[in-house]
Amino acid sequence: MDIIERIEKMRIERGWTMYRLSMESGVSQSTLATIQQRKTPPKMEILQDLCEAFGVTLAQFFLEDETVDILSSQEKQMLTAYRKLPKDKQEALLNLIED
Repeated sequence: MDIIERIEKMRIERGWTMYRLSMESGVSQSTLATIQQRKTPPKMEILQDLCEAFGVTLAQFFLEDETVDILSSQEKQMLTAYRKLPKDKQEALLNLIED
């Protein structure tokens, strides 16, 4: 599996620009550009950040069967809304859900 290709495919599937991927993942645009230009896989912590932005686990990222529907559209919508919340509200929401 080509990790860089997979990242690019997932970005395009979501209709995200590189800027949006950077904002969603917290990975700088320059780091993303370097990964693409040098064709070198990202470090594990960067890949983890990208996976979180995409709403998948590392295990799901490496699944060869790409037809697997990992998150429903409603789950993706909830995850996107959650990520836009400030940290204190994220924690409050988690506390509400876990109770």
